[in-house]
Formats: sequence, structure tokens, C-alpha cells
Amino acid sequence: MAVAVVGAGGAGVTDLDHVQVAAPPGCEAEARRFYGGLLGLAEIAKPEPLRDRGGVWFAVGGRALHVGVEDPFTPAAKAHPALRAGDLEALAARLAAAGAVVRWDDALPGVRRCHTEDPWGNRLELVAAGP
Repeated sequence: MAVAVVGAGGAGVTDLDHVQVAAPPGCEAEARRFYGGLLGLAEIAKPEPLRDRGGVWFAVGGRALHVGVEDPFTPAAKAHPALRAGDLEALAARLAAAGAVVRWDDALPGVRRCHTEDPWGNRLELVAAGP
């Protein structure tokens, strides 16, 4: 999707570093199973000063996805990260086989995408990698 850029020169935002999704306390094993095992993301080490907060971090291309502990926890039903998949059909099939609900969305012409939820109900968008 092309986006027109109107910037503030060097004083503006230049890139995206990471995205965080919230999860309840004790989420780490399930985060590793879902984000690592099902989505295929590689876990990255959290910096030592942040480890006691719980949660797990994953690499996504040159960026990161942080699963952070929030107590009390409420899932994000609308706000969501959009993650590119090399083989979206295979990933969607793997998620469905694991019991996840996969909803295909053809609202954007020329964009193959679907939505699912992580184990705690956070919305995720999965987008087919472009040419």
C-alpha cells in the first residue's frame, strides 16, 4: 500500500522499531507456542532490566513484536499489528488446524489478508507478502 509522505525532515519519525501486544500475567509459555511455534517468529532476548516484568519479545523482519504483561488485562479487539506472511494460505491453514479462528477479508482490492486472534483475544492481521 503506497502512502504519501509529508514529513518534518530529520526531526520526524523515520521508522518503526517495535509493536507491543498485551497479555495477562503468566503468558510466556503460550506466547512462545503461538508467536514462536505457530507464527514462526524467532524469540529475542529481553534486556536484563526488563526481564522481571514478564512477557516475551520476537523478531519480525528488522523489527520486533513485544508481548508485554498487563494486569489487569483486556484484549485489543480493534487495534492490531499487521504481519506479512510468505505463504499466507499455509499459515492460515496451520492456525485453523491449531483451533484458531481465521477470517478472510477482501475489503482492500488487491490485498490478500485475514484476521485471527492470539491466545488472549488480541486481534492480528496477516497479510500476503507482495511481489
